[in-house]
Amino acid sequence: MKTMKIGDITLQGNLILAPMAGVTDLPFRILCKEQGADLVYTEMISAKGIYYQNKNTEKLWEIAEEERPAALQLFGSDIQIMTDMAEKIVSRNFDILDINMGCPVPKVVNNGEGSALMKSPKLAGQIVKSISERIDKPVTVKFRKGFNSHSVNAVEFAKRMEDSGAAALAVHGRTREEYYSGRADWEIIAKVKEAVSIPVMASGDIFTVEDAVRCEQETGCDGLMLARGVRGNPWLFHQIKTYQKTGIYEKKPEFSEILNMVLRHGKMLADFKGERIGMCEMRKHVAWYTAGYKNSSWIRRRANTIETYDQLEELCEEALKRC
Repeated sequence: MKTMKIGDITLQGNLILAPMAGVTDLPFRILCKEQGADLVYTEMISAKGIYYQNKNTEKLWEIAEEERPAALQLFGSDIQIMTDMAEKIVSRNFDILDINMGCPVPKVVNNGEGSALMKSPKLAGQIVKSISERIDKPVTVKFRKGFNSHSVNAVEFAKRMEDSGAAALAVHGRTREEYYSGRADWEIIAKVKEAVSIPVMASGDIFTVEDAVRCEQETGCDGLMLARGVRGNPWLFHQIKTYQKTGIYEKKPEFSEILNMVLRHGKMLADFKGERIGMCEMRKHVAWYTAGYKNSSWIRRRANTIETYDQLEELCEEALKRC
């Protein structure tokens, strides 16, 4: 098993749950942790949201003891606000502070935040330097291959982040222009790994155990950051970890086990966010959990109407009979 160290935080393995807006909330992070994730990331949190005391921020940064070590991801482009808010929240229950410089969403990019910072390496470096000098927790950065095909600057950007005080880097092998289309460029991640001395996590197109093995071989990365591959499939962490330890490929869970996870996930969401909101959010998770199975289109249609946990139970009971 490969261990990994980020600043003064030692991970017991190298499997990481990537930050995903609308996905990596506390219930999902706990499920992934139980399946073998060695480090989990919160959804991205706006520094301005903290500054203006946005009430929606509270649930985003709530971290349970059993999911640690955990990284809290912050986004923004104002050096003073980013630094002040990092210092304000440093006593909260997280171990690593990650700066988002990879989000491709227009409303984030148009504010000069997320992946837009790849167009302003000097500003990006100043943000990391300012924060890392003011807080006593490791600061990491997640970014992309570049902003577009005419600006592939991941290697130079990585060096600047390291020089600015970053303790580790996560690189997604696509430009902002590509969003999540095409294939992730793992070669650029390998080049970043060669260029810096701090740990590098590879992100992009890790959907199977085979993908994980190949990504590690081709990039030489220190950590594997799983994102879309674990939506509806937290078992992927366990499958990769089992292969790392034994060389054995685990079978996909039985459909009944998947439905049991759906129910557990739904209960956790309802308890954490309230039944109405929890069940609305559970609809997309049901679609991800059951994708590719017999009658999955029927399950998706039914899932889009659920409003209570009882209805989720009824759906799972009927799905077990049909599938």
